[in-house]
Amino acid sequence: MYRLYTHNDLDGVGCGIVAKLAFEGNVEIRYNSVMGLDFQVSRFLEKPKKDDLLFITDLSVNDSNEKGLNDYVGKGGKVQLIDHHKTAIHFNNYSWANVQVKYDDGRLASATSLFYDHLKKEGYIKPSKSVEEFVELVRQYDTWEWDQNGNTQAKRLNDLFFMLSIDEFEERMVDRLKKNETFAFDDFEEKMLALEEEKIQRYVRKKKRELVQSFIDNYCVGIVHAESYHSELGNELGKDNPHLDYIAIVSVGGKRMSLRTIHDHVDVSEIAGVYGGGGHAKASGCSLTPEAYEFFVAEPFKIEPMRADAFRNQYNLKNSLYGSLYENRDDDQFFVYSSEEEQWVVELNGSPLDEEFLSFQEAENFIKRHYSAWLVRDEVFVQFLMENVIELKLYAAEQGDIAPYLLSGEGDQELYSH
Repeated sequence: MYRLYTHNDLDGVGCGIVAKLAFEGNVEIRYNSVMGLDFQVSRFLEKPKKDDLLFITDLSVNDSNEKGLNDYVGKGGKVQLIDHHKTAIHFNNYSWANVQVKYDDGRLASATSLFYDHLKKEGYIKPSKSVEEFVELVRQYDTWEWDQNGNTQAKRLNDLFFMLSIDEFEERMVDRLKKNETFAFDDFEEKMLALEEEKIQRYVRKKKRELVQSFIDNYCVGIVHAESYHSELGNELGKDNPHLDYIAIVSVGGKRMSLRTIHDHVDVSEIAGVYGGGGHAKASGCSLTPEAYEFFVAEPFKIEPMRADAFRNQYNLKNSLYGSLYENRDDDQFFVYSSEEEQWVVELNGSPLDEEFLSFQEAENFIKRHYSAWLVRDEVFVQFLMENVIELKLYAAEQGDIAPYLLSGEGDQELYSH
């Protein structure tokens, strides 16, 4: 008899689907949450069956079960733990575990892809094109490579997973992978997915208006409360706000928190580890501990949501040769422009800041992180330019020698360009 204890997300259920294809009716599968796995394993160790082969995928066990499993294997029990989270790397010290974060060719690994590779190597499953395609979709979604590769089918597979019960999703996928030569969604699923994509877009737009910004342990963090679509939210909010080091998506009802980042300099698995969680460098999760509640819920509750950048502008544009205008809730104005030295300058209420920046993005990140500023609408930008031109003309008139030229309006463009 084969037993599989795995995670209850797409990657974990992908392992279950592959196991059913390999072992058919001779496998017992239990889908678990992170905390639920330890309870499941401890029950197994209380009444072990040495003839059974236990697979644990996409999750790792606590210290007590780690010792228990090692003792069980030492007495002749059969266990194989397969995981891809770097927080589980230490399990590679055991003969019964294989933890691999990435492949030799640089691709990130998923539990489903590693488990499938193991089953092929041991002769438990016969490779097929449809199964290979399914496994690759799961891998790309779980590692977020689908976003880099533009592989929307991987994301749609995860959308479908959340729209169905685990049992229905599992049954549909097993039947399809047995029959079809290639993997594809049927007409009913295509219609369901189209409706779901519209729903996700509406949800993300709503949550964008609720995002708050706070500094936590020297990181500039975007915090939003949401029960659904954590991956989509984390990705969209991170791309829209590159000045934020990571996004924290809080579920107070579930007492959980998901962490997402688009940056290479931030490892959210280390941040999640502070609160007893873990995961990937760019996507992790943890429990909402009392300490986490204070930092990510209680304190940010006092903060007003971030104002979004104006998005229908024709004149006040980012990275513009003519400059870009921002403001904040203190009515401060920030004018960002490129200097003759090919550096970017930020003027705060007409006075240049001491800092200079090598790129527009660096300058924008600075004013957004430290002043919570946003790009203003065109009409505010035009008014700003008009006021500054008038000031320049009045100043020039006081000098006397070029006043007639300036007051005629012919020098506006030259003045602005300087």
